Amino acid sequence: MTAQTSPARSVDPVQPSAVPDAARAHAEDLGTFVAASPSSYHAAQEVARRAEAAGFTRLAEDAAWGVTNGGRYVVVRDGSVIAFTVPDGAGPTTPFTIVGAHTDSTGFKLKPKPTTHGAGGWWQVGVEVYGGPLLNSWLDRELELAGRIVTHDGTEHLVRTGPMLRIPQLAIHLDRGVNDNGLTLDKQRHTQPVWGLGDAESADVLAALAADAGVDPADIGGYDVVLADTQPARAFGAGGVLFASARLDNLLSTHAGLTALLGRVSSSTGDAERSIQVFAAFDHEEIGSESRSGAAGPFLEDVLDRVSAALGATAEDRARAFAASLHVSSDVGHAVHPNYAERHDPANRPVAGGGPILKINANQRYATDAHGAAAWSVACATAGVPTQEFVSNNVLPCGSTIGPISATRLGIRTVDIGVAILSMHSARELTAVVDPWYLTRAMEAVLAR
Repeated sequence: MTAQTSPARSVDPVQPSAVPDAARAHAEDLGTFVAASPSSYHAAQEVARRAEAAGFTRLAEDAAWGVTNGGRYVVVRDGSVIAFTVPDGAGPTTPFTIVGAHTDSTGFKLKPKPTTHGAGGWWQVGVEVYGGPLLNSWLDRELELAGRIVTHDGTEHLVRTGPMLRIPQLAIHLDRGVNDNGLTLDKQRHTQPVWGLGDAESADVLAALAADAGVDPADIGGYDVVLADTQPARAFGAGGVLFASARLDNLLSTHAGLTALLGRVSSSTGDAERSIQVFAAFDHEEIGSESRSGAAGPFLEDVLDRVSAALGATAEDRARAFAASLHVSSDVGHAVHPNYAERHDPANRPVAGGGPILKINANQRYATDAHGAAAWSVACATAGVPTQEFVSNNVLPCGSTIGPISATRLGIRTVDIGVAILSMHSARELTAVVDPWYLTRAMEAVLAR
C-alpha cells in the first residue's frame, strides 16, 4: 500500500481578534530583519550579528575550529550562513536536526560598466535580471543598491545607498492600449533604472557605492550588488491581520529559522537536547543553488564534517548520524489567490492565516516523503500550530527549493514546508501576520525532537 500523508487539519483564516500579541511582535521583528537585509550578504551578516548577540561564537573557515560540547557557533560564507549548537552530551553518532532556508530574492543585479547615460539627460544604471521576478512589480518604486564591494587588497565592504533609483513606467498617454493588451517589458530596454540628471561625464554609480563604503572608487576590484525595494514592511487590513513586505521569499523563513534556533538556546538545558541543532540559510536558491555558497555546493557538508570530526566521529559514525538526522527545508508557497482560484489544486487549498504548509510533489520538486510528513505533523501538534498541505494543480508545474538539492547531496531525510503567501516573486509580497509566528513555533518543536 502506498504511504500517504495524514490529512491536513481543517483551517479557517485567523480573525483579527484572534491574532496574539506575540504574533504581531514577531511580524514586527520580521520587518526589522528584512529592513536590515537588502541583499543576501546583509542577511547573512544580520543572522550572524543576532547569533553573536545571543552568545554564539563566530568561526572563520580559514581558521582551526575549537568546537566543543555545549558550544554555540556561527559561520558565514559569502551570502550564506550556518549557526549550530552542540549539546553537552553530544557524541560521534549524535544526529543533526537542520532547519534550512535561503537568503536571496529575485530581482536585479548590477552589471559590469554599470553607469549609462540615457536619452534626455537621464543617468541610468545597467542591471541584469536575477532569477524570475515579476518585472512589472518593480516599476515606479524607490530602490536602493545593496550588496558588497571588494577592494584590491581583498577587503570586503557591505554597501547600501538608501533610496536612489527608480524604473519608470511609460505613461498611458504614450501606450493607450496597455490596459487592454497587457504590459510587456523588454528585459534589456525597459528595466534600466534612472538615478540622476546631467551630463554623462558626471555620472558614476560606483563612486556612490565607494562613498558609502568610505573607499576610493579606483580601489574597487569587484562587486556583487543588487537592487532592493526600500518601502518598509507593514501590517494592514481589517484588524491588521495582513503583512506586506519585500523579500518575504525567503527572508520570512530565514528569520523564522534563526528565531527558532535562538528560542531553543534560551529555553534548553544542554543534555536535554538529543541532536545537534543547525540553522542553514543559503544564497543563490533563486538561480538554481549551484555555487560554492548555494545548497548544491559543499557549505553545509563542510560544516557538518568539521563538527563530526570535532566529536571524534569516524566515517561509520558520520553515516549513522546522518541516517538519524532530519532536514526541514522552509520556503514560501502559494496561498489560494481569490482572483485566480482555478489555478490551484481543487482539494488542497492553503489559506492565509491557516498555519504553515507541508509541500508535496510527486516528481520530487519537493523532498517530502511519508516519514518527513509524519515528523512535521508531530512537530506542529507539539507546538499547537495548525498546518495545511500544498500540492500544485497538475497543469501548472511547481518550482523547487533547497530541499531536494540538499537531500541529494547529503542523503539526509528532508521535508519541505513553508508559509502561504500571495504575489510570490513580486517586489512586495503578502502573507498573514500570524503565519510567520506559527512557522517559528513549529520549527522550535522540530529542533527539540
